[in-house]
This record gives sequence, C-alpha cells and structure tokens, in this order.
Amino acid sequence: MQKRADLDWILKDLADGVPQTRHVVVLSADGLCIAQHGCDVDTADRIAAACAGLQSLSTAIADELPHGDGRMRLVVIEVNGGFFYMMAAGLGAYLAVLADDGVDAGLMGQSMRDLVARIGEHLTSPPRASAAGQAP
Repeated sequence: MQKRADLDWILKDLADGVPQTRHVVVLSADGLCIAQHGCDVDTADRIAAACAGLQSLSTAIADELPHGDGRMRLVVIEVNGGFFYMMAAGLGAYLAVLADDGVDAGLMGQSMRDLVARIGEHLTSPPRASAAGQAP
C-alpha cells in the first residue's frame, strides 16, 4: 500500500491540538503505514508493525466477551515515559498515537474520536490486491 501523504496534514492538527503528542500514525490492519506525523518513515513503520500485533491480540481478547462483536475499538497502554493509544479508524485502518507522560488522556481520546468521525471513510484501508495469479 502506498503512503497517503494527503492525510499527514490532519494528523498534524491532532498532534498540535493535544500537547505532549509525540507520534501519530495511520496504519492498515496488516501493519502498513498509510500516513504519519512527528516521526520518520522507519519509526512509523515500526509503530505500524507493532500495532498489527496489538490489533490481533485485542481481537482475540474481544472474542472472549459474550456480548461484544469481537472488534477492537480502543487500546491504551501506559509505559514509563508515556502512553500509547490505538483506535479503529475505518474499515481495516487504525489510528495510533504515542504521547509523553503529561498528555491529557481525556483530550487525547476525544481528539482521536473526533478525527475518526470526521475522516473515517478516508482512513479506510481496502485489502491489498494480490499478485497476478496468486490468492490474497
């Protein structure tokens, strides 16, 4: 999948609107970076790849809840030095944010929800086309 540079500006708006935001990445469900802000390409690719594993793990956990639909909506991880947020952002796409310790968690959650609501259809990641003659 090719990076969609036209989304980078709106990720900047999220980062600028929530103090202490470090990196913002939009990724496909299979871990490919679609857009980024605040990090270089290698960092964005590492974040996207790690998110694919977290998405898979969260789906496995969600399947254990009897009244849920098995889909991940939001993952929050607190580590020494900051926070990681990952939110479903359209069909097959996710929004990931790394933020420093001082981030306002409520503001971050609301800002991520607002972003997804405003441009969720643009964050949809269709399945990758397979090579000629190969199954997807």
